[in-house]
Amino acid sequence: MDEQESWPVLMARAQAGDQTAYNQLLHALVPVIRALARKKIYDDALTEDVVQEALITVHHVRHTYDPTRPFMPWLAAIVRARAVDALRKNGRHLRWEVQDDEADAAVASHEPAAEQEEVLEHALHQLPLRQREMVEMVHLRELSLAEAALQHNLSVSAVKSLLHRALLNLRRLGGKDRERS
Repeated sequence: MDEQESWPVLMARAQAGDQTAYNQLLHALVPVIRALARKKIYDDALTEDVVQEALITVHHVRHTYDPTRPFMPWLAAIVRARAVDALRKNGRHLRWEVQDDEADAAVASHEPAAEQEEVLEHALHQLPLRQREMVEMVHLRELSLAEAALQHNLSVSAVKSLLHRALLNLRRLGGKDRERS
């Protein structure tokens, strides 16, 4: 049996009170959690914080895992949530999703921070006003969704929707800029 295939069994045993199975599972999960966290976070210290927070969360919510369901999606959701929490806590950094060689070249050239800020400002100003306000409030000023909703007399769902549309528009706008280059 593959190690990952044994995780649902180990978790089921842990849920039944088997401390040895639980310790074995947690030990096996550490490198996987670390690898998942590194996909979202590039800072080693912050990655280790996410590993610890994810392990604590696994401990607290282990009763919610259904051993008949795949384990990795359950674990990945926990790690993703802890990574987002860590990034929010330590300041937001917009990460552009780019899948071409130009992106690799830009990273390799270490584009100056002022130039990056200029590109971000230009992209934000192309968004509709409400979308731009939500991105600025939640991602740049680090307000919670609830705080942003309260300040604009919106529901949290409306704020989420505006943020989602803003990110879609930013991706679309980024694609147009690459096509022109």
